Amino acid sequence: MIQTPGFFYTVMAFILVIGPLVFVHELGHYLAGRFFGVKADEFSIGFGREIFGITDKRGTRWKFGWMPLGGYVKFAGDMDASSKPDPDWLALPAEERERTFQAKPIWQRAIIVAAGPVTNFLVAIAILMGFALSFGELRTPAVVGSIQPGSPAQNAGLKPGDRIVALGGRSVDSFEDMVRFVQIRPGQQVRVDFVRGNAPQAIDLTVGTHIERDRFGNEPKIGRLGIGRTAATLVPVSVIEAPLVAIRQTGNILRMMGDVIAQIVSGSRSVKELGGPLSIAKVSGEQMALGTASFVFLIALVSINLGFINLLPVPVLDGGHLLFYAIEAIRRRPLEAHVQEWAFRGGL
Repeated sequence: MIQTPGFFYTVMAFILVIGPLVFVHELGHYLAGRFFGVKADEFSIGFGREIFGITDKRGTRWKFGWMPLGGYVKFAGDMDASSKPDPDWLALPAEERERTFQAKPIWQRAIIVAAGPVTNFLVAIAILMGFALSFGELRTPAVVGSIQPGSPAQNAGLKPGDRIVALGGRSVDSFEDMVRFVQIRPGQQVRVDFVRGNAPQAIDLTVGTHIERDRFGNEPKIGRLGIGRTAATLVPVSVIEAPLVAIRQTGNILRMMGDVIAQIVSGSRSVKELGGPLSIAKVSGEQMALGTASFVFLIALVSINLGFINLLPVPVLDGGHLLFYAIEAIRRRPLEAHVQEWAFRGGL
């Protein structure tokens, strides 16, 4: 029987995921700007017409918009929420002009822009550190423990005891590395490098496709080789090790996201698998229904996603601004206003 969390439960879960993550993202921008002496005119959670807000003693308007799908910090010198430069900033008195975003050197502007995504990564790392300290870390060698009959692994001639060293030319250090690589490549042909005894060998096989139907009716296609692990080893993680474990896990998630985006660009994965706010809301409700641990892990995953997406070199996003600053640093002058205008329109 398909179970659904319900509309209001889903909305609540979505707000609990997106609201805090948008806040900390924009807070990263705000704090970096404040550190470099840039005045923030507006700090908004949500877009569109203001529902309510307050103005602090620094003149920053802290407000909530009626459309809770994001947020922004509008610094002095910005034309709008996308941080397009306002040409009128040059006409401001010298003291006010010094506090505008546009008056700051490129390296300071770049730090302010990058601070948002970096904050998202730090939030995710903190959450993953908590999981590592609470539950430990699975560290299973990439050794074939068992072979499922009729599986791609059996058909390709793999045997128990074989040690997988690389998949698709990418080194494999653990069984978990192998699972992460395979699960997002159903139906794809990959080269498997392994060691049998002391002899290095290689084979080509097609990753199997396994469809799992969960209690919510989702039917994701998952890549499988049909290999069982040896005895899993759950290793306790110390306070000193936890940051390194969390950073490594964040890097693994980022690599998977990059692989999926590359598959979509190359056409090997459908663009329909990209999810927007509605997909995030749906998954938020489902993970919240599964329990606190699942929901908190989703927050970490979405936080990494926000950081990653915002660093893509697309105008309007943070990565687009960083691209403009890189071009400006090379040319020793900013891009012409009309070029930036068309780039922002295209990015939007």
